[in-house]
Amino acid sequence: MAENHLIHDPHGGMPRLLEIMRRLRDPETGCPWDIEQSFATIAPYTIEEAYEVADAIEREAWDELKGELGDLLFQSVFHAQMAAEAGLFTFDEVADTMSDKMVARHPHVFGDESRDKSAEQQTVDWETIKAAERADKKQHRTLDGVAVGLPALLRAVKLQKRAARVGFDWPSTREVVDKIVEEARELAEARDTMSETEVFEEFGDMLFVIANLARHLKIDPESALRAANAKFTRRFERIEGLLAEREKTPEDSDLEEMDALWNLAKAEEKNSR
Repeated sequence: MAENHLIHDPHGGMPRLLEIMRRLRDPETGCPWDIEQSFATIAPYTIEEAYEVADAIEREAWDELKGELGDLLFQSVFHAQMAAEAGLFTFDEVADTMSDKMVARHPHVFGDESRDKSAEQQTVDWETIKAAERADKKQHRTLDGVAVGLPALLRAVKLQKRAARVGFDWPSTREVVDKIVEEARELAEARDTMSETEVFEEFGDMLFVIANLARHLKIDPESALRAANAKFTRRFERIEGLLAEREKTPEDSDLEEMDALWNLAKAEEKNSR
């Protein structure tokens, strides 16, 4: 069969991948696990694969990036195959929709607008075009179209950016920092005097304002937190290594000793820069 030849063609490219996906979902000869999946069950894998792409980039693991991008591409192919089976749309229509969107959003490249504009002006133009697209979708409210399924910190920043466009924003970082101090004070008070629900709410408020500070500082809070996680992991593993040299484990140690080793690991990092 021609399809079998394509499936085993190491240079079959996109047609090969689409045929593999079609065969995996074949109700008679496909894979039982793939057949029983739905948009909802596959969505978490799609999110996970996107994070693994980001992780490979963060670690500069370029030898892994090709595979991670392939895994993410496969997620799009999987969703498109299910959509085609349901008569909704095909993979080619997904690609055409993306192409149409990019052409429409880059009139300075594919149209007659001048390319002689700053990155800031291009960002303003991009947002103007996106606002028009939302209007075409009957999304007229300021916060319409900010996906609920985004990571919470990322969604917080996007919501704040939208509100800032209509003037709902602090004028400088000083007011944001003052608000963080206020929220921290309220959280400390809530810990002792309020219910679990109220403490939960106050903590969420503080995180939301911290995300706002990141926006004012032009920092991606997700990236900053990933970097902090990586730093914590690196330093704690150094603590474990130093304890191992003393024939000890963290369980054999105490906070005072581990804190001193943390400071040592921190100093080592600074001296190696």
